[in-house]
Amino acid sequence: MEELRIFAPATVANLSCGFDVLGCCLDNVGDEMLVRKNNLNQLRITRITGEELPMDIDKNVAGVAVLSLLKRLGSDQGFDIEIHKKIKSGSGIGSSAASSAGAVFAVNKLLDEPFSPKELILFAMEGERLASGNPHADNVAPALLGGFSLVKSYEPFEVLSLPSPEELRMVILHPLIEIRTKDSRAIIKQNVSLVKAIAQWGNLGAFVSALYTNDYDLLGRSLKDEIVEPIRSILIPYYDRLDEVAMEAGALGFGISGSGPSVYALCRGEENAVKVKDAIADFYKDQDIDFQLHLSKINSNGIRIL
Repeated sequence: MEELRIFAPATVANLSCGFDVLGCCLDNVGDEMLVRKNNLNQLRITRITGEELPMDIDKNVAGVAVLSLLKRLGSDQGFDIEIHKKIKSGSGIGSSAASSAGAVFAVNKLLDEPFSPKELILFAMEGERLASGNPHADNVAPALLGGFSLVKSYEPFEVLSLPSPEELRMVILHPLIEIRTKDSRAIIKQNVSLVKAIAQWGNLGAFVSALYTNDYDLLGRSLKDEIVEPIRSILIPYYDRLDEVAMEAGALGFGISGSGPSVYALCRGEENAVKVKDAIADFYKDQDIDFQLHLSKINSNGIRIL
């Protein structure tokens, strides 16, 4: 193959109980990218639509991620990358992760797959390092692997793929304001009480168990964050009321997607998810904030070739 067009999906990270270690992949929200080989021995960003982002490969997350892959491989093969952004930067649903993961996925395919999907995560994390100052994997891992991902450890690096119960649906509200990941991380407390840490461990363990046992009620009860969301929620307009609206409409649980401002409601079944989406839309229409609203299945496959 000389070129590849792909869909790079949005992702929801943290899922309340799993800060920096837990994420899942969305099915119908994401970017499109076109990557083709060139004969110039150069890596170039040739086109970006939808967002004003750097064309310089050293300042673009896709460029940085691919450069790290080519360096590891010792390859001087050139590539041209087009990025058609459908995920807004600073939205909290993995915009930088989609570009980073999508780029290394496509380049790896065009080089006859020298790296496994899990190995690609490390290269995509370099894009996240550029975007946020922290090479976290909770967005890029599910984008590349699909479904739910758990980062067991960063040193040594190990990621586990978790099952996705069939009836799960995700409703995502994106208030059209921007919260930069770097800023959102800066307000997080660096020390956590033992009591809160124990509660968080319990919720994360219960969440993983619920995925394996298809226990939807336990999933909902596990979506509690004792550490990060109480601080970050102050940056999101009407967060507490949105939580109430979603839960009253039948959501399993509610929380902040990544660093925000997007929020998510986890639901069981399409019909129930539509009710939650409509309730959130009705509430937010009365507020003086533009927004986008998505309803998605969990994407079990991750990045896909178009």
